Amino acid sequence: MFIQRRAMPVAFFIYFSQLMDTLTQPKKKAALSFIFITLLIDVIGLAIIIPVFPKLIETLIHGNISQASKYSGLLVMAYAIMQFLFSPLVGNLSDKYGRRPVLLFSLLGFGIDYIFMAFAPTIGWLFVGRIIAGITGASFTTASAYIADVSEPEKRAQNFGMIGVAFGLGFIIGPFIGGVLGDFNVKYPFYAAAALALINAAYGFFILPESLDKEHRREFDWKRANPVGSLLQLKKYPAVIGLATCLFIIYIATHAVQSVWTYYTIEKFNWSIRTIGYSLTFIGAMIALVQGGLIRVVIPKIGQNRSIWIGLLLYALGMLLFGLANKSWMMFAFMIPYSLGGICGPALQSVMTSEVPKNAQGELQGALTGLMSLSAVFGPLFMTWIFAYFTADNAPVHLPGAPYFVASALMLIGAILAVRSFKKEKHSVDKTSYNSGSH
Repeated sequence: MFIQRRAMPVAFFIYFSQLMDTLTQPKKKAALSFIFITLLIDVIGLAIIIPVFPKLIETLIHGNISQASKYSGLLVMAYAIMQFLFSPLVGNLSDKYGRRPVLLFSLLGFGIDYIFMAFAPTIGWLFVGRIIAGITGASFTTASAYIADVSEPEKRAQNFGMIGVAFGLGFIIGPFIGGVLGDFNVKYPFYAAAALALINAAYGFFILPESLDKEHRREFDWKRANPVGSLLQLKKYPAVIGLATCLFIIYIATHAVQSVWTYYTIEKFNWSIRTIGYSLTFIGAMIALVQGGLIRVVIPKIGQNRSIWIGLLLYALGMLLFGLANKSWMMFAFMIPYSLGGICGPALQSVMTSEVPKNAQGELQGALTGLMSLSAVFGPLFMTWIFAYFTADNAPVHLPGAPYFVASALMLIGAILAVRSFKKEKHSVDKTSYNSGSH
């Protein structure tokens, strides 16, 4: 816990010192501080409810933690299906009308979702809220396009690290508040999350500037604004396809943490809501340190391609260690290699966005969000059912860490795909250079 307390002020200092530098730069760069604060408030709202979500489901279904994990997977799947269907539409709308109105609409949707969850009398109402949030929830899709709009190519990877910083700091603040409020009443964190989402929408309305100039917008096209059409558009960018496949596998693997963490730590270590909150706060501090400071040193030093496959190997190691942990303190220690794996995300985003023109960044992010949502249709259900199967009374072997072993293998596959993609890209560049030289 000493490490956690030291990491929190360091993480805040790293980002806010950079933020003050940004505010002294031209208007385009200053816009990054606005989008960061918007994302930070959004993540805090999301993270507040994580420690108490299993208990809320248990209460509504009158069941145990193993049964609750199944419903959790189905709830995430309902959200993901709506995201898969609607994120390409939202991404294309942001290319036509700008990022700002789409982002505000998304934040309002999250506020409504949290209100539904706070007052839900039955499990069915949780599904209604998740469906609404899935239809409107494009805050990170639009934020990614926003960052691409205002970033110079050489700064793009560092600026995409802001999303990771927002996640990290959000997971420092959110779970801590959620753990404390959840000790009083399981629904208090949902009231707080709803209030934050609505405050965030108001903040964006008055403060957030538009990032996409009118001359860089394009006409809306229904053929490109559906899930299949959006994914097919990736074929125009061969360098993106292999890395997008890699990203899809990563998304599935990360649901071992996102969808199973609370259930796993309750089952294996009998953690309380407050301890779960502390653990997520610690991992948030680690992510903030990596995304806010380390990537600014590592990515320029070793390059984007190396950052991707090394990050994936670190993710694989972290997942394996989570599954093998048999003491509570080990979970905190093993968060370190897992968090270091975060160097791969901004590098992946930077490589892909550099291959796409400015007026198609919303479309690209819509397609990537579609992939993320498609993975979230299967990932949570897959991981929570593995957990439920190996923790059930009639399980052939009691193995609550099984989802983490599967996730580790998936991260290794992702690393192999990334390396193959880089080799193909290099071969293509070499071939083009040879043909040009032969003329």
